[in-house]
Amino acid sequence: MSGFSYKDFLVFLFFFCLSGVFWLMMTLNETYEVEFPIAVRMVGVPKNVVITSEMSDTVRVTIRDKGYVILAYKGTNQLKPVKINFATYANRETGVGQVPSLDVQKLIRQQLAGSSTIVSLKADRLEFNFNFGRNRRFRVRLVGHIVPGGNYYLSHVQITPDVVTVYASKKILDEIAAVVTERLDMVNFEDTVTRVVKLKPIPGAKITPKTVKVTLFPDVLTEGTVDVPITTINKPDNLVVRTFPQSVTVKFSAGAVVYRQVKPSDFTVTVDFNEIAQHPSDKCTIHLQNNSHFARNASLEINQVDYLIEQQ
Repeated sequence: MSGFSYKDFLVFLFFFCLSGVFWLMMTLNETYEVEFPIAVRMVGVPKNVVITSEMSDTVRVTIRDKGYVILAYKGTNQLKPVKINFATYANRETGVGQVPSLDVQKLIRQQLAGSSTIVSLKADRLEFNFNFGRNRRFRVRLVGHIVPGGNYYLSHVQITPDVVTVYASKKILDEIAAVVTERLDMVNFEDTVTRVVKLKPIPGAKITPKTVKVTLFPDVLTEGTVDVPITTINKPDNLVVRTFPQSVTVKFSAGAVVYRQVKPSDFTVTVDFNEIAQHPSDKCTIHLQNNSHFARNASLEINQVDYLIEQQ
């Protein structure tokens, strides 16, 4: 069998390339439908206007044409961003601007070859809200599940900034109850934690800034006790109720940093004379009220005491 000569290889290569060219020409001459993302930009916004909710910054357009035209669209920067003029679509009475999809198609059509056809146009939102600087300031509220680990509790939450500016129509501003963060879940932490958290969007409103810094301060819990005197409530003026003992121990937990700020006067222990009158017994029930900003899990060492009623 004779060998495959170099000349034969060149002939084979020529016809192979020629067939490839014919195949490519036939392929590019076919009709295709391809989706293209096209940027949308708003222009001509007056300096005294605040866009409170923007329309989509990209639309997706499906174009039908021959393969070589589609390839040209893909390989060049022929499809430029579409520019929407603010004054054309802004309704100054309602504070809302609506851009018909047909208008966007017309602007895109101006960039296309005469043979191209727009099959469809997809956009999440072709509407925008605006006002002339009307705003109100709101405090930020943290939303989430925050639970330190071990024998720790959350002693303080710092939000920076804790007040933000909301631009919107009077109707929307009046309906806003609070500006809240997106949900933040933090569990089993024992050191100070700082996170940048997004604010939950409000439809038709612009929040400035859009994020806040949240710092969580955990503190270790310390057990403590104080002696608190027992007082009587709902007692007639001509009677005296004496309890034995006259004071009781209140147990509580507090952060190590604020432990020394917990005082006996932060707690109230009472006997209700009405309960004694309705249910006479050798002992009466005592009740605890925790008025401390720092003490947690407060409880009484005993729940009943002896008592004596005397005529004054």
